[in-house]
Amino acid sequence: MIVAGKAADGFDSARIFTPRPSQANGEEPPWLLRFTAFAIFAFPANMVLKPLGAAGHVAMLLSLLLFVFWGVSLLLGLHKSALFRHPGRIALGMMLLATCITYVMLFSDFSGTSTIAGRASADRWVLLMAGSAGLILVTAEVVKTTDHAMVLVRALLRGAFFCCLLAAVQFVTRTNPMETIQEFMIGFTDNGGNTTFQLRGGLMRVAGTTFTPIELGVVASMVLPISVWRCMFDRVGRKWMHWCITGSLVFAIAATISRSGMISATVAVLVSVFFLPKIGRQWALLVIPAAVTGLFVAVPGLMATLLGATTVSSDDPSISTRLNNYPRVEAMFLERPIGGTGPGTYMPENALELLDNQYLHTAVEMGTIGAIAVFVYLTFPGLTTLQAARHAADPSLRCLAGAVAGAALVAAPASATFDSLSFPVFALLYPLIVGLGGAVWIMVKSESAQFQGLGMLTVDQASNRSIRSKE
Repeated sequence: MIVAGKAADGFDSARIFTPRPSQANGEEPPWLLRFTAFAIFAFPANMVLKPLGAAGHVAMLLSLLLFVFWGVSLLLGLHKSALFRHPGRIALGMMLLATCITYVMLFSDFSGTSTIAGRASADRWVLLMAGSAGLILVTAEVVKTTDHAMVLVRALLRGAFFCCLLAAVQFVTRTNPMETIQEFMIGFTDNGGNTTFQLRGGLMRVAGTTFTPIELGVVASMVLPISVWRCMFDRVGRKWMHWCITGSLVFAIAATISRSGMISATVAVLVSVFFLPKIGRQWALLVIPAAVTGLFVAVPGLMATLLGATTVSSDDPSISTRLNNYPRVEAMFLERPIGGTGPGTYMPENALELLDNQYLHTAVEMGTIGAIAVFVYLTFPGLTTLQAARHAADPSLRCLAGAVAGAALVAAPASATFDSLSFPVFALLYPLIVGLGGAVWIMVKSESAQFQGLGMLTVDQASNRSIRSKE
């Protein structure tokens, strides 16, 4: 990798980008962040501490703990968060500002007469934003090298692999082992809200540890390019096991038989594949068609069911329900166009009135203020990470940036097909990815500063220098 000593500003490229065993680095991401990343997938969000309600699931509690530790360390002067500037903070800031404004409007009755249930739901939204802030801020500030990112990604993929294995068992046996596992979660109660099985065509759609098959398809697609990066650059463990985890994600996406999952996987692959090393792009041309063919052969009826799922028709109940909701959404938005009814307050009693679109959902609950904020939150981090990937020179960092960009850019189109922030795995996985995007942005910026210190090298020259140093 790049071994060039320190630039005039004190940046040490060898320390930041030279790979080394993670055990030799005493500054790897803290165990709490790693366990939170694992818990997002591994612990079912329907199991909660009863006094806390829907916000009391394991991953949320850990995310809130991260936010508390970050805030306390900032107040005590143990670190300077202002030094870690990245675009994800802008997106987060807009979401927090919109949440505060609409939350105050709700409790001040500017959003109409509120109910006890509505206020409790608004409180849960505030907790979600606090947990998301903890994930974004802590991840961006502690992941300082590609080695750090690898340690965190390993933890995330362990949880994702558990979720995908569970989904495979559900798909094959049509039973849910998680029901047995939940019995050992002492102190937690089943809060409901999850739908593990849904029949489509002749196949059973499954959800793993997530709430619905749609959510599983989307979040597995988000993790997929990051798993490929791990396969290509992780020198710890067995390669065949790394690729098995990647394969399990592919199977999970197919097992959801979801339009959202297929769109998400397509976006993730198309964005990230361009930032793979040359040999990786060559293998992708062979492996992707082979993997798709293998799935269709291994699972009879999968091709016909997937083709049926992709057929968009006004007769499709899922499509007609969405279309029928548009006039009602327009009326609710025009009634309170600025701040909506309040964050988290849209709770329809009729399942046909559910809004399977996060942008419409936010427009109703948080008005124009929230709609703008959520659009920036779901698009800006991915676009800026994509820009960072284009400027990265180190092969591992470039591939990581492309993978994180692909993962983050899934959020925008997927949120038009389901109310993404209402689903706990997506709602916490996305800010973790935004935090990784922030860490990548800072690393690329530091890398560029180092190249300038070495004589204003171009990206191509820097990349060649990096390759020669490895030899």
